[in-house]
Amino acid sequence: MTISELKSSFLTDLTKDYPCEEANSFFGLLAEAYLKMSRLQVSLNRDMKISAADIEKFDRAKERLQKHEPIQHIIGETEFFDLKFKVNSNVLVPRPETEELVQWILDDLTTEKGEIKLLDIGTGSGCIAVSLAKNLPEAKVFAIDISEGALETARLNAQGNQVEISFSEKDILQVDQLDQQFTHIVSNPPYVRELEKAEMHLNVLDYEPERALYVKDENPLIFYRKITQLAQKALFPGGKLYFEINQYLGPETEKLLQEYGFTTELRKDIYGNFRMLKGVKET
Repeated sequence: MTISELKSSFLTDLTKDYPCEEANSFFGLLAEAYLKMSRLQVSLNRDMKISAADIEKFDRAKERLQKHEPIQHIIGETEFFDLKFKVNSNVLVPRPETEELVQWILDDLTTEKGEIKLLDIGTGSGCIAVSLAKNLPEAKVFAIDISEGALETARLNAQGNQVEISFSEKDILQVDQLDQQFTHIVSNPPYVRELEKAEMHLNVLDYEPERALYVKDENPLIFYRKITQLAQKALFPGGKLYFEINQYLGPETEKLLQEYGFTTELRKDIYGNFRMLKGVKET
């Protein structure tokens, strides 16, 4: 079988479940992972013969995609902030919107002087902490998560990207106070309400860790309130608290930070949704 024939068969089967553009993207990602060929190389080598072992890899990947398993889980990694991250069922697949939050922090830090001591709460794959550590080599970066499986993945990502991060396992809702002070705290905590599940794709509903995603409808800001309480005590004067937030609860989340004495800034993401929030501790 040639690459052209393999691609044709792959797309014929997969476009029953996915738009053609998305199926094409999947094939390109798998070709890069399994054949070590770019999209251009695939186009230029349409008549190249594919081994039976590689055909089997594509077939298995296609079966998993037909069950709506995330392509990142199938390949075992994804790209975030121009870095490679291992991902699996223990962690959320990093989203492009979260890259905007990382960039906001880095942009702010270009105007700041002095020691940077940064904490990432609910680190998951470590995408935020690792990206910041990679771009802030002088910073001291710490990260916590409730899941040992997530922390194992985050440690591998720190090693793979050659950064030093202090990881620890904690249930943030059970913590009365953080054990040291920080200049910056960032978190992308669970914020999807049960009522919003209908908007979620099957690859998220069936394959990503529920406790990293969902909160009860009656208390959707539970993590924001707890983290803000902790940050109010643990941040140095002038310290900054950054959140990724539920796009439907921007004003409510901003008001929460203001109640704890933070000066706030609410920002929209590239899609025009309120997705990021910064609080500055004045005293």
